[in-house]
Amino acid sequence: MDDQNIKAAEDGISEEPANTDSKATILLSLEEMVKTTIGSLEKAATELREQKQMFADTFLNDPVFREQEQKVKEANKVKQGTKQEIIKQPQVLRIAEKIKSLSGELREKKASLSDYLLEYQRLTGAHEIEGPNGQLLEIINDAKVIKRSSK
Repeated sequence: MDDQNIKAAEDGISEEPANTDSKATILLSLEEMVKTTIGSLEKAATELREQKQMFADTFLNDPVFREQEQKVKEANKVKQGTKQEIIKQPQVLRIAEKIKSLSGELREKKASLSDYLLEYQRLTGAHEIEGPNGQLLEIINDAKVIKRSSK
């Protein structure tokens, strides 16, 4: 699907066509474009996984690389043990807890901001808002599709 067809479909949907058959045709065309693009994305993702696996297998089949990989694993075990000993120190535990707390707080604030912006956009129809420093900020929505879970 090329940009010209997408633009034509968008134009047809955004303008109120006098003929409902025309609107239905555009909607069906848009739905077909979505389905085709989803299929194309799934095919590309599958091919990417296969290529990545072939790439990884190349290294795993090399004896020198496998030997070096084993040495790295042993060194990482020692490193991880040292890290666990350092983490047990009280001051490091406090810092780790603070990081976890701040991360959760940040996630909550981002979710709240998203909700506020969606409501602001719905009420005003605006796609921009002025930030606290006077800078004009664009409001973007990130739409995507996910598989529905079968309940």
